[in-house]
Amino acid sequence: MSVGVAAEIKSKLDIVELVGESVQLKKAGTTFKGLCPFHSEKTPSFVVTPTRESWHCFGCGKGGDLFSFVMEREAIEFPEALRRLAGRAGVEIDERTSREDAHRKRLREVLDTAISFYYQVLTTTKAGQPALDYLRGRGFTDATLEAHQIGYAPDAWDATSKRLIEKRGFREEELEAVGLALRSQRRRGVYDRFRGRVIFPIRDASGGATGLGGRILDRPDEPTQGPGARDRGPKYLNTPATPLFDKSRTLYLIDRAKAAMRRSGRAILVEGNTDALMAHQQGFDNVVGTLGTALTPGQIELVTRYAPSVAMAYDVDAAGQSAATFGATELSALIGEIERSPYRGRLTEVAVVKLPDGRDPDEVMRDDPDVWRAATEHAQPIMEYLIERHAARHDPRTVEGRDRLVKAILPTLRSITDPVRRDGYLQLLARRSGVDERVLLETLHRTEDRSAPRSAGEGRQAGGRINLDAVMSSPDALDPQAAAKALEPVEATLLRLLLVHPEHQTGLLDRLAPDALITTPARELWRAIVADRHADPEGRFNRDRFLAALDPMLGALARTLYARVDPSPDSDALLGQAIDQCLLVLEKRRLDEIVEYKRAELTEAVASADDALASSLMNEVRDLETRRLELDRRRSTTTLLNRFNRNQPNPSQTTTSESRTPTPAGGPA
Repeated sequence: MSVGVAAEIKSKLDIVELVGESVQLKKAGTTFKGLCPFHSEKTPSFVVTPTRESWHCFGCGKGGDLFSFVMEREAIEFPEALRRLAGRAGVEIDERTSREDAHRKRLREVLDTAISFYYQVLTTTKAGQPALDYLRGRGFTDATLEAHQIGYAPDAWDATSKRLIEKRGFREEELEAVGLALRSQRRRGVYDRFRGRVIFPIRDASGGATGLGGRILDRPDEPTQGPGARDRGPKYLNTPATPLFDKSRTLYLIDRAKAAMRRSGRAILVEGNTDALMAHQQGFDNVVGTLGTALTPGQIELVTRYAPSVAMAYDVDAAGQSAATFGATELSALIGEIERSPYRGRLTEVAVVKLPDGRDPDEVMRDDPDVWRAATEHAQPIMEYLIERHAARHDPRTVEGRDRLVKAILPTLRSITDPVRRDGYLQLLARRSGVDERVLLETLHRTEDRSAPRSAGEGRQAGGRINLDAVMSSPDALDPQAAAKALEPVEATLLRLLLVHPEHQTGLLDRLAPDALITTPARELWRAIVADRHADPEGRFNRDRFLAALDPMLGALARTLYARVDPSPDSDALLGQAIDQCLLVLEKRRLDEIVEYKRAELTEAVASADDALASSLMNEVRDLETRRLELDRRRSTTTLLNRFNRNQPNPSQTTTSESRTPTPAGGPA
């Protein structure tokens, strides 16, 4: 269920018409009034405001949007209200969702059981000893193997299938559905897909098992080629496409890496599972594996949820270097598209990690971690890498070499939209090629010669394999525009701050009532945050547990908020002030509604010549206006504090009282 469902329903339904089915409404200026259906009253205090798509009762205090009205009227929860209103609005919601969720949960149980079995075989059986020796020989510790539940699939036709069917009661169809077994063509039953392989469990961003990666374990007593060799399948084997697993939208260890990626702002991509696993063992936690395939749009969408900077550290062999060049070139072109779209800031930098000649990533991490750290911290921007690489391939001392070098670089250079960066790379290309900068600039601005040979990356990008549409068309892609329609801006800002900085949730548990928020999705997300803390014995917030408990629409909305790239306050004090600003905006909106209501009442009292009521209402309006002015003053004060603190120098870098004098603010908070 997409984030945009709620917004689409609202756009297709008239809140006045919906509420009018239960409440006799009378137009009053720009609003509609009636007797509240949720408490007994003789004087109408129930107001519907079409321009805000909201309702509010000034007698009992209830209010919200059309979802909350149906929830209150029918005594149902949000998912059911969403389904009912979707049917009325003609918005399609897949009714199979709940059944599919139950099916997926069962498949996860099958997969989790298999993972436990594989780990047991690796660590406690004679059959698994060669695999355990192999992994230890590669430098992996027992602690790493346990933490990641690395296992070994017995080299037998149906050892795993028999175990899961006979001992755990799973069905053959379930083993097939999760990719563990294949239907036998020669006899009844199924046989194991993974045999004689080291097993790497693959998980989604929430840590749920989705598939497996298996590497053939070479046996020294068995020939690998010739008459005596047997076909044991590919060296690396992944789970096929299943209801849980889609390799094109999966990254190995994304569940372990996402927090470090968010903190550092950079994701390091490697090809192999062992490369990623070694990185995490050595403490390089922002590394993910691309499962040995060329980078896909779905993987880009996933990785850029957590980090706007991507560095590629592929193997040193020719195939690995080519894959890095192709992927990085496509990503470089994608930056320009993103910067011209609502996803601005989602991807800002692409780089290539240069390692010592002849050494694979896992070797460097294991044997020379300082070398790996330096290489990733100083990854080479893709344009510098491409210029250097092509300059080495095409001799710029010759006319033909210069021509080939320029033609290989300009298509990618043309995709860079930042004029400062583009000018810098143009100067670098001029120095490396020996071609005058003015000539390069003239060529760059010329319409692309369609007969000129494209670089490999340009050709693939132009073919539509990786571009903005492909990246954001992923079924679970996070769409900031849809999120913006589902929530009010102040709600989106507040909830994002509280999700990304959960330590600030505790101060609002008793301070922020769900009904203080405007839209039902925002209220439901805040209720879910509070419920997650109450469910924990120590009152802690767990992101993955929180997301797992949400219905599909709210889950997509929460993930979208997590992925937003809004700049965050850089200190606890500024963060607290930003949260206070949001609360003051919500309070201001509430006061605005009351003032509008009282002014409408005053107009009616004056029209009916009820002087006593008019005088009383006039005093109420005056008091409310005073409160509103005071609220504006508090908002202004908080904004000034934000400006003051943002310009304060770092105390650790100051030595005198004069150096701590604040700089006057120069821009908005």
